[in-house]
Amino acid sequence: MTVTIFLAEDHAILRHGLRALLEIEADFVVVGEAAEGLRVADEAERLKPNVLIVDIVMPGLGGLDVAREVARRSPRTRVIILSMHANEAFVVQALRNGAAAYVLKQRSAAELIIAIRDVVAGRRYLSPPLCDKAIDAYTAAQGNVTDPYEMLTRREREVLHLAAEGLTNPAIAGRLGISSRTVETHHANIMRKLGLRTRRDLIVFAVRRGLVPEEMVPRKALEGKEEDENR
Repeated sequence: MTVTIFLAEDHAILRHGLRALLEIEADFVVVGEAAEGLRVADEAERLKPNVLIVDIVMPGLGGLDVAREVARRSPRTRVIILSMHANEAFVVQALRNGAAAYVLKQRSAAELIIAIRDVVAGRRYLSPPLCDKAIDAYTAAQGNVTDPYEMLTRREREVLHLAAEGLTNPAIAGRLGISSRTVETHHANIMRKLGLRTRRDLIVFAVRRGLVPEEMVPRKALEGKEEDENR
């Protein structure tokens, strides 16, 4: 059986290295690549790969939200999250969003091959030191705590992510193909649902949530030196 794979990773060198690594396997075929998250679900729906490998941190839309969208639109595609974070909260969210595997970037290349074969066979894979027992214990400890981020719509998540990257409302509108007024409405809904007051609050939330890396955020935004977001 040929295993078709789609790669979503914003670092070109790493993405090309992954492709070369995977194509050593006689039955693996990489059918597509993406360097940002907004187009991944569309491509997965179009190409219908057996496996999607996606970085947890991506421009435009992060891997956790990509997993959620792909699980909804392309349920036969098995999602593997690549991450630097051995964090139970991220793993639980990945699994809740439909991911079948969570692989740490610091592990060996051979482990990614194992993860791919496991998810294609219908199994779940978690990199050591992560394990099902620890994840189950973490999930139980969280109980029925409501996560306000889960109240956001798909479009609101996209707007939040792009705003946290420092894009103005007109720039966000251009990226998403919607009007600036619509972006303003989504932005207002995001702030209300998350209980935030300023754009800096939104950016801090996104960084702490792991939606965007701090180095991707304009320094002046974190320091509270916000420009007119409609410029």
